[in-house]
Amino acid sequence: MKRVLITGENSYIGTSVEQWLKKDSELFEVTVVSVRGNDWRSQNWKEYDCIFHVAGIAHADTGKITEEEKARYYQINRDLSFDVAEKFKADRQGKKSQFIYMSSIIVYDDKTNVSKQRVITSQTKPNPSSFYGDSKLQAELKLSELEDDGFTLAVVRPPMIYGKGSKGNYSMLSRLALKTPVFPKFDNERSMLHISNLSEFIRLLIMEEISGIFFPQNKEYIKTSDLVKIVADTHNHKLILTPLFNWGIILLSLIPGKVGKLTNKAFGNLVYDKKISTEKIDNYQIIDFEESIKLTEES
Repeated sequence: MKRVLITGENSYIGTSVEQWLKKDSELFEVTVVSVRGNDWRSQNWKEYDCIFHVAGIAHADTGKITEEEKARYYQINRDLSFDVAEKFKADRQGKKSQFIYMSSIIVYDDKTNVSKQRVITSQTKPNPSSFYGDSKLQAELKLSELEDDGFTLAVVRPPMIYGKGSKGNYSMLSRLALKTPVFPKFDNERSMLHISNLSEFIRLLIMEEISGIFFPQNKEYIKTSDLVKIVADTHNHKLILTPLFNWGIILLSLIPGKVGKLTNKAFGNLVYDKKISTEKIDNYQIIDFEESIKLTEES
Protein backbone atom coordinates (compact mmCIF):
# COMPACT_ATOMS: atom_id res chain seq x y z
CA MET A 1 0.00 0.00 0.00
CA LYS A 2 1.36 3.38 -1.06
CA ARG A 3 0.28 6.30 1.11
CA VAL A 4 0.26 9.42 -1.05
CA LEU A 5 -0.21 13.03 0.03
CA ILE A 6 -1.24 15.50 -2.68
CA THR A 7 -0.75 19.20 -2.07
CA GLY A 8 -2.93 21.69 -3.90
CA GLU A 9 -6.51 21.32 -2.72
CA ASN A 10 -9.05 21.71 -5.56
CA SER A 11 -6.36 21.93 -8.24
CA TYR A 12 -7.23 20.42 -11.62
CA ILE A 13 -4.16 18.19 -11.78
CA GLY A 14 -4.23 17.24 -8.11
CA THR A 15 -7.91 16.30 -8.16
CA SER A 16 -7.51 14.32 -11.40
CA VAL A 17 -4.54 12.31 -10.09
CA GLU A 18 -6.32 11.75 -6.77
CA GLN A 19 -9.35 10.24 -8.55
CA TRP A 20 -7.07 8.15 -10.78
CA LEU A 21 -5.15 6.65 -7.87
CA LYS A 22 -8.26 6.02 -5.80
CA LYS A 23 -9.58 3.70 -8.50
CA ASP A 24 -7.02 1.21 -7.15
CA SER A 25 -7.77 1.42 -3.43
CA GLU A 26 -5.79 -1.74 -2.69
CA LEU A 27 -2.57 -0.10 -3.86
CA PHE A 28 -3.07 3.55 -2.94
CA GLU A 29 -4.32 5.52 0.02
CA VAL A 30 -4.60 9.16 -1.01
CA THR A 31 -4.96 12.30 1.09
CA VAL A 32 -5.20 15.86 -0.22
CA VAL A 33 -3.98 18.77 1.86
CA SER A 34 -4.07 22.55 1.47
CA VAL A 35 -0.77 24.33 2.05
CA ARG A 36 -2.33 27.77 2.20
CA GLY A 37 -1.66 29.51 5.48
CA ASN A 38 0.34 27.72 8.16
CA ASP A 39 -1.94 24.96 9.49
CA TRP A 40 -0.13 22.30 7.44
CA ARG A 41 3.12 23.06 9.23
CA SER A 42 1.80 21.54 12.47
CA GLN A 43 0.71 18.30 10.80
CA ASN A 44 2.80 15.15 10.91
CA TRP A 45 3.44 13.50 7.56
CA LYS A 46 5.53 10.57 8.73
CA GLU A 47 2.93 8.03 7.53
CA TYR A 48 3.13 9.08 3.86
CA ASP A 49 5.45 7.37 1.40
CA CYS A 50 5.13 10.01 -1.30
CA ILE A 51 4.14 13.64 -1.76
CA PHE A 52 2.83 14.78 -5.12
CA HIS A 53 3.35 18.53 -4.94
CA VAL A 54 1.15 20.48 -7.35
CA ALA A 55 0.41 23.54 -5.23
CA GLY A 56 1.67 26.70 -6.89
CA ILE A 57 0.81 29.77 -8.91
CA ALA A 58 0.01 29.03 -12.53
CA HIS A 59 1.15 30.94 -15.57
CA ALA A 60 -0.08 34.52 -15.85
CA ASP A 61 0.14 37.45 -18.24
CA THR A 62 3.72 38.31 -17.31
CA GLY A 63 3.43 41.69 -19.00
CA LYS A 64 0.81 42.96 -16.56
CA ILE A 65 2.12 42.19 -13.11
CA THR A 66 3.62 44.19 -10.25
CA GLU A 67 6.97 43.55 -8.60
CA GLU A 68 5.11 42.49 -5.47
CA GLU A 69 3.11 39.90 -7.43
CA LYS A 70 6.28 38.75 -9.17
CA ALA A 71 7.93 38.14 -5.78
CA ARG A 72 4.92 36.07 -4.76
CA TYR A 73 5.62 33.62 -7.61
CA TYR A 74 9.00 32.87 -6.05
CA GLN A 75 7.52 32.67 -2.55
CA ILE A 76 4.95 30.08 -3.64
CA ASN A 77 6.56 28.18 -6.52
CA ARG A 78 10.06 28.04 -5.07
CA ASP A 79 10.12 28.73 -1.33
CA LEU A 80 6.87 27.02 -0.35
CA SER A 81 7.79 23.95 -2.42
CA PHE A 82 11.09 23.69 -0.56
CA ASP A 83 9.41 24.18 2.82
CA VAL A 84 6.92 21.39 2.07
CA ALA A 85 9.67 19.01 0.95
CA GLU A 86 11.92 19.89 3.89
CA LYS A 87 9.11 19.23 6.37
CA PHE A 88 8.25 15.94 4.66
CA LYS A 89 11.86 14.78 4.85
CA ALA A 90 12.10 15.76 8.53
CA ASP A 91 8.82 14.04 9.43
CA ARG A 92 9.93 10.83 7.73
CA GLN A 93 13.12 10.75 9.84
CA GLY A 94 15.25 8.94 7.29
CA LYS A 95 12.59 6.53 6.03
CA LYS A 96 12.47 6.00 2.27
CA SER A 97 10.42 8.81 0.76
CA GLN A 98 9.55 10.19 -2.68
CA PHE A 99 8.80 13.83 -3.51
CA ILE A 100 7.25 14.49 -6.93
CA TYR A 101 7.39 18.09 -8.09
CA MET A 102 5.18 19.37 -10.91
CA SER A 103 7.35 21.68 -12.94
CA SER A 104 6.71 22.68 -16.56
CA ILE A 105 8.09 22.78 -20.09
CA ILE A 106 8.23 26.52 -19.53
CA VAL A 107 11.61 26.14 -17.79
CA TYR A 108 12.94 25.93 -21.36
CA ASP A 109 11.02 29.04 -22.40
CA ASP A 110 7.75 28.28 -24.17
CA LYS A 111 8.25 30.66 -27.09
CA THR A 112 7.32 29.13 -30.42
CA ASN A 113 7.69 30.11 -34.06
CA VAL A 114 5.46 29.18 -36.98
CA SER A 115 8.43 28.95 -39.36
CA LYS A 116 10.91 27.04 -37.23
CA GLN A 117 10.72 23.62 -35.60
CA ARG A 118 11.83 23.58 -31.98
CA VAL A 119 12.74 20.23 -30.41
CA ILE A 120 13.76 19.89 -26.77
CA THR A 121 16.20 17.02 -26.27
CA SER A 122 18.11 15.60 -23.33
CA GLN A 123 20.90 18.07 -24.16
CA THR A 124 18.68 21.17 -24.11
CA LYS A 125 19.46 23.35 -21.13
CA PRO A 126 16.65 25.16 -19.26
CA ASN A 127 16.52 28.84 -20.16
CA PRO A 128 13.34 30.45 -18.83
CA SER A 129 12.49 33.85 -20.25
CA SER A 130 9.83 34.75 -17.67
CA PHE A 131 9.79 34.97 -13.90
CA TYR A 132 7.15 32.22 -13.87
CA GLY A 133 9.47 29.80 -15.66
CA ASP A 134 12.38 30.92 -13.52
CA SER A 135 10.40 30.37 -10.31
CA LYS A 136 9.76 26.77 -11.37
CA LEU A 137 13.38 26.17 -12.31
CA GLN A 138 14.63 27.74 -9.07
CA ALA A 139 12.30 25.39 -7.17
CA GLU A 140 13.83 22.38 -8.96
CA LEU A 141 17.34 23.49 -8.06
CA LYS A 142 16.48 24.20 -4.43
CA LEU A 143 14.65 20.88 -4.01
CA SER A 144 17.66 18.99 -5.34
CA GLU A 145 19.56 20.09 -2.22
CA LEU A 146 17.37 17.75 -0.15
CA GLU A 147 17.89 14.62 -2.22
CA ASP A 148 19.83 11.73 -0.70
CA ASP A 149 19.69 7.93 -0.60
CA GLY A 150 16.47 7.98 1.41
CA PHE A 151 14.78 11.03 -0.10
CA THR A 152 13.97 10.63 -3.79
CA LEU A 153 13.16 13.65 -5.96
CA ALA A 154 11.20 13.31 -9.22
CA VAL A 155 10.74 16.47 -11.30
CA VAL A 156 8.00 16.35 -13.95
CA ARG A 157 8.17 18.88 -16.79
CA PRO A 158 4.97 18.37 -18.81
CA PRO A 159 3.93 20.27 -21.93
CA MET A 160 0.41 21.72 -22.16
CA ILE A 161 -1.99 19.58 -20.13
CA TYR A 162 -5.60 19.25 -21.20
CA GLY A 163 -8.67 17.23 -20.39
CA LYS A 164 -12.30 17.55 -19.44
CA GLY A 165 -12.71 20.64 -17.30
CA SER A 166 -9.25 22.04 -18.07
CA LYS A 167 -8.72 25.72 -18.76
CA GLY A 168 -6.16 27.69 -20.74
CA ASN A 169 -5.19 27.46 -24.41
CA TYR A 170 -7.05 24.25 -25.11
CA SER A 171 -10.40 25.66 -24.00
CA MET A 172 -9.85 28.72 -26.21
CA LEU A 173 -9.22 26.55 -29.28
CA SER A 174 -12.18 24.34 -28.41
CA ARG A 175 -14.54 27.31 -28.33
CA LEU A 176 -13.14 28.60 -31.61
CA ALA A 177 -13.62 25.19 -33.26
CA LEU A 178 -17.36 25.37 -32.61
CA LYS A 179 -17.78 28.89 -33.97
CA THR A 180 -15.77 29.07 -37.16
CA PRO A 181 -16.73 27.31 -40.43
CA VAL A 182 -13.19 27.52 -41.82
CA PHE A 183 -9.79 27.05 -40.19
CA PRO A 184 -6.19 27.16 -41.51
CA LYS A 185 -4.63 23.79 -42.34
CA PHE A 186 -1.20 24.70 -41.04
CA ASP A 187 1.61 22.18 -40.63
CA ASN A 188 2.94 22.64 -37.10
CA GLU A 189 3.81 20.26 -34.26
CA ARG A 190 3.21 20.57 -30.53
CA SER A 191 3.74 18.28 -27.58
CA MET A 192 0.64 17.96 -25.41
CA LEU A 193 -0.40 15.71 -22.55
CA HIS A 194 -3.89 14.45 -21.80
CA ILE A 195 -4.74 14.34 -18.11
CA SER A 196 -5.30 10.55 -18.23
CA ASN A 197 -1.82 9.98 -19.61
CA LEU A 198 -0.36 12.28 -16.97
CA SER A 199 -2.30 10.53 -14.20
CA GLU A 200 -1.08 7.12 -15.35
CA PHE A 201 2.45 8.46 -15.57
CA ILE A 202 2.28 9.68 -11.97
CA ARG A 203 0.83 6.34 -10.87
CA LEU A 204 3.73 4.44 -12.43
CA LEU A 205 6.25 6.94 -11.10
CA ILE A 206 5.00 6.31 -7.56
CA MET A 207 4.94 2.54 -8.00
CA GLU A 208 8.46 2.40 -9.41
CA GLU A 209 9.89 4.84 -6.83
CA ILE A 210 12.35 6.36 -9.28
CA SER A 211 14.03 9.74 -9.32
CA GLY A 212 15.12 12.10 -12.05
CA ILE A 213 13.69 14.65 -14.47
CA PHE A 214 10.79 13.46 -16.60
CA PHE A 215 9.18 14.68 -19.82
CA PRO A 216 5.80 12.96 -20.25
CA GLN A 217 3.77 13.70 -23.37
CA ASN A 218 1.17 12.09 -25.60
CA LYS A 219 2.47 9.49 -28.03
CA GLU A 220 1.60 11.72 -30.99
CA TYR A 221 2.67 15.29 -31.76
CA ILE A 222 -0.32 17.54 -32.30
CA LYS A 223 -1.18 19.86 -35.18
CA THR A 224 -3.40 22.77 -34.19
CA SER A 225 -5.60 22.22 -37.25
CA ASP A 226 -6.09 18.52 -36.42
CA LEU A 227 -7.07 19.39 -32.86
CA VAL A 228 -9.64 21.94 -33.98
CA LYS A 229 -11.06 19.59 -36.62
CA ILE A 230 -11.52 16.69 -34.19
CA VAL A 231 -13.22 18.99 -31.68
CA ALA A 232 -15.60 20.18 -34.41
CA ASP A 233 -16.32 16.64 -35.61
CA THR A 234 -17.01 15.49 -32.05
CA HIS A 235 -19.78 18.09 -31.82
CA ASN A 236 -21.02 17.47 -35.40
CA HIS A 237 -19.96 20.98 -36.37
CA LYS A 238 -19.01 21.30 -40.03
CA LEU A 239 -15.50 22.70 -40.32
CA ILE A 240 -13.35 23.00 -43.43
CA LEU A 241 -9.56 23.02 -43.20
CA THR A 242 -7.81 24.96 -45.93
CA PRO A 243 -4.18 26.01 -46.57
CA LEU A 244 -5.34 29.21 -48.27
CA PHE A 245 -4.80 31.26 -45.11
CA ASN A 246 -1.31 29.96 -44.34
CA TRP A 247 0.43 32.96 -45.88
CA GLY A 248 -1.59 35.15 -43.53
CA ILE A 249 -0.43 33.15 -40.50
CA ILE A 250 3.19 33.64 -41.49
CA LEU A 251 2.67 37.39 -41.96
CA LEU A 252 0.79 37.77 -38.66
CA SER A 253 3.53 35.89 -36.84
CA LEU A 254 6.01 38.59 -37.87
CA ILE A 255 4.01 41.46 -36.39
CA PRO A 256 5.59 42.75 -33.16
CA GLY A 257 3.53 42.67 -30.00
CA LYS A 258 0.43 40.75 -29.01
CA VAL A 259 -0.73 39.77 -32.52
CA GLY A 260 2.54 38.09 -33.44
CA LYS A 261 2.84 36.47 -30.02
CA LEU A 262 -0.66 34.95 -30.16
CA THR A 263 -0.15 33.72 -33.73
CA ASN A 264 3.11 31.98 -32.86
CA LYS A 265 1.54 30.55 -29.74
CA ALA A 266 -1.39 29.06 -31.66
CA PHE A 267 0.51 27.77 -34.71
CA GLY A 268 4.11 27.51 -33.52
CA ASN A 269 6.29 24.43 -33.11
CA LEU A 270 7.45 23.12 -29.74
CA VAL A 271 8.01 19.43 -28.98
CA TYR A 272 9.91 17.11 -26.72
CA ASP A 273 12.08 14.55 -28.47
CA LYS A 274 9.96 11.40 -28.13
CA LYS A 275 12.94 9.40 -26.88
CA ILE A 276 13.27 11.37 -23.65
CA SER A 277 9.58 10.88 -22.85
CA THR A 278 9.83 7.09 -22.62
CA GLU A 279 13.34 6.48 -21.28
CA LYS A 280 12.40 5.39 -17.75
CA ILE A 281 8.62 4.95 -17.98
CA ASP A 282 7.26 3.88 -21.34
CA ASN A 283 3.78 2.47 -20.84
CA TYR A 284 1.80 5.45 -19.61
CA GLN A 285 0.48 6.69 -22.97
CA ILE A 286 -2.79 4.81 -22.69
CA ILE A 287 -5.04 7.31 -24.49
CA ASP A 288 -4.36 8.26 -28.12
CA PHE A 289 -4.86 11.79 -29.39
CA GLU A 290 -8.23 11.38 -31.09
CA GLU A 291 -9.72 9.53 -28.14
CA SER A 292 -8.34 12.14 -25.75
CA ILE A 293 -10.18 14.92 -27.59
CA LYS A 294 -13.44 12.97 -27.50
CA LEU A 295 -13.03 12.35 -23.76
CA THR A 296 -12.29 16.02 -23.20
CA GLU A 297 -15.28 17.20 -25.20
CA GLU A 298 -17.87 14.73 -23.96
CA SER A 299 -20.86 16.17 -22.08
